[in-house]
Amino acid sequence: MIKSTQSDSHVITLNIKPIKTESNHEAALREIQRLWEAPHGSPEEDKLDALVTLVEAYEQEHYPVPPPDPVETILHHMESQDLSRRDLEPYLGSQSYVSEVLNRQRALTLDMIRKLHEGLGISADVLVQPYELQTA
Repeated sequence: MIKSTQSDSHVITLNIKPIKTESNHEAALREIQRLWEAPHGSPEEDKLDALVTLVEAYEQEHYPVPPPDPVETILHHMESQDLSRRDLEPYLGSQSYVSEVLNRQRALTLDMIRKLHEGLGISADVLVQPYELQTA
């Protein structure tokens, strides 16, 4: 139980419990939605903040987000920066290397990862993630 003090004369009790089950999670999400427009500095805003923290912790444990796929990340970066396959040649090598990497027939090398990171700003942490290659 959390107590929120709005002023010295008013103490409001916020009844918040840990999220342990999917039904607790769904109830917390409904309550967050209800409290979303809570006035700044209000006890409702305090409750909203606490619930958001609890939901985030529950979701990190029960719905972990896998790391991004390196090839999908490169393709996304190409699209968002309006880059062509030819634009990747300085980072991946020849036209055939670019094609093989993007078609998952060749793995990224450490040198390619460094160049993509330094030249295009793609996270090296993402690029070093393992991914499946297509077999011939």
